[in-house]
Amino acid sequence: MMEIKFSRHADRRMRLYKIDEKDVRNTIESIIIDKGLIVGKHEKVNYNLKSKYGYPLKVVFAIGNDKIEVITAYPLKKERVK
Repeated sequence: MMEIKFSRHADRRMRLYKIDEKDVRNTIESIIIDKGLIVGKHEKVNYNLKSKYGYPLKVVFAIGNDKIEVITAYPLKKERVK
């Protein structure tokens, strides 16, 4: 697994909404398992965490050549139909 770094914005959102770093890492790992490591910007909505946070968790991240950077993570309050 590549190194995962969190942007300052992501750190602040995670503290504000009390999001566990482990949940963000698991969300990123699930998309990597599904689609593989594709360089570029990605977003994933984790509907499995709806019961924990009250809303699905949205994670936006970028995969580079040597690291993964989490851009933001927050509860998706404007829920879209799956």
